Amino acid sequence: MSVAIDLSGRVAIVTGGARGVGRGISERFLEAGAEVVICGRNEPESPPQAGGRQAVFTPGDVREVEQIDAIVAFTTERFKRLDVLVNNAGGSPNAEAATASPRFSESIVRLNLMAPLHFSQRANAVMQEQDQGGCIVNVASVSGIRPSPGTAAYGAAKAGLLSLTQTLAVEWAPKVRVNAVTAGMIRTEQSHLHYGDEAGLAAVAATVPLGRMGEPRDVGDLCLFLASPLASYVSGANVLMHGGGEKPAFLGAAKNVSRD
Repeated sequence: MSVAIDLSGRVAIVTGGARGVGRGISERFLEAGAEVVICGRNEPESPPQAGGRQAVFTPGDVREVEQIDAIVAFTTERFKRLDVLVNNAGGSPNAEAATASPRFSESIVRLNLMAPLHFSQRANAVMQEQDQGGCIVNVASVSGIRPSPGTAAYGAAKAGLLSLTQTLAVEWAPKVRVNAVTAGMIRTEQSHLHYGDEAGLAAVAATVPLGRMGEPRDVGDLCLFLASPLASYVSGANVLMHGGGEKPAFLGAAKNVSRD
């Protein structure tokens, strides 16, 4: 027996939905029949497409509250509703905690924590007025639940996002469900910046119990489930999707210890 998720008639905003993980999320929602609005500072040459339709782009920097307001207004004026918000936009370049400037660290927290908070507030205001409410999915990271060397501010922001998810789920219930997806290593068009060439990517994938890095579509599948009626009793949850996590370092070290 198959289970199909049909979000026909539903409207979703996916921040950062034009590339990488965001594109995978957008495509899955389109395949499920939803109308998808994506936003970003630059219009993509090729918006996400699936099921004979494509995502609608509107410009906006999620770090600016006035631009968030414009994105939500565009969506509700065009589609007359907002059912799903996926706070996907985020990230951070590498920077050592000892030397990162205050301005840099503040910008990372602003993008990865404050932007989802502000966007969620605006979406919630719309969803609370709808008979069927709505749902918010925050895309978090394993950097928020383990040490994050080289991206300390990012890891701290993602940890804060998990706390925020739980609190909003309590404050905004029962009309609005709020959940988080804690993603592990996902292979995107920018993976080489973090992990190197194909050999490096293969080496990294070998550290994952399931033997591969995740794909943007994997994240899309989980976001789609959380936005669907199948997850109608799921709120305040943090769902881990990291292929089983990371193999403990001591196991490899122990195997290399001489027993002579």
